Amino acid sequence: MLLRHSHTSPYVRKVMVMLHEIGLADRVEAETVDGWSEPDHLTAENPLSMVPTLVADDGTTLYDSPVICEYLDHQHDGQPMIPLDGEARWQVLREQALADGVLDSAVLIFMETIKRPEEKRWEWWIDLKRRAISRTLDLFENDIEQLAERIDLGTLSLAVALGYLDLRGAVGTWRDTRPALSEWYAGMAQRPSMLATEPPA
Repeated sequence: MLLRHSHTSPYVRKVMVMLHEIGLADRVEAETVDGWSEPDHLTAENPLSMVPTLVADDGTTLYDSPVICEYLDHQHDGQPMIPLDGEARWQVLREQALADGVLDSAVLIFMETIKRPEEKRWEWWIDLKRRAISRTLDLFENDIEQLAERIDLGTLSLAVALGYLDLRGAVGTWRDTRPALSEWYAGMAQRPSMLATEPPA
C-alpha cells in the first residue's frame, strides 16, 4: 500500500498511528506530497488534492482519514479498532467525529492566523472555532472515565488531536483547566505509535 503523506498533517498522523497500532506500518510506503501544489499524480488519485490518500494493493484509492482507518481495520486479524456493532461502535465513531472536529477547527485557526495576511484576519471566526474546541475538550474532561483503559480509533483520534493543539498552539494552554485530560494524554503520548509519528517541531 502507498500512503500520500505530509509530516505535519494530523489526519495523516491518525492513519499512521492506526497503522502502528494494528501492526501494518511495515506494509505501507509513505510518500511525502504537497497537496497545496496540486501535483498531477495526487489529483489523478484524489481530485481534492488532499492527504491522506491511500493507494491499496489492488490500485483502489481511498481518502479521508475515517474512511482509510476503517479500511485498514479490515486488513488485520487483531482486536478491531472500530467495534463491529453495539453502543461501543457508536461511542468510538462519535469520539472520532469530535476529535476530527477539533482538528478541523484547529486547522482553520492556523490558516486564519498564519496563512492569511494580518489585516484580513477575522477574529470573530477564530474565536468561534476556539470556543468549539474548548467545549469539546471540556466534554472529554468530564467524561474522562470513558477513555480509560481503551485503545481504539476513538481514543487514538483524540490523542492525535491533542498533539496537534500542542503543535500549532491553536487554543493556548488547554491543560490548565483540564487536569484529567492532560494526565490521560500524557500517558497516550508515550505509546510507541505516538512516538513513532511525532511531527517535526
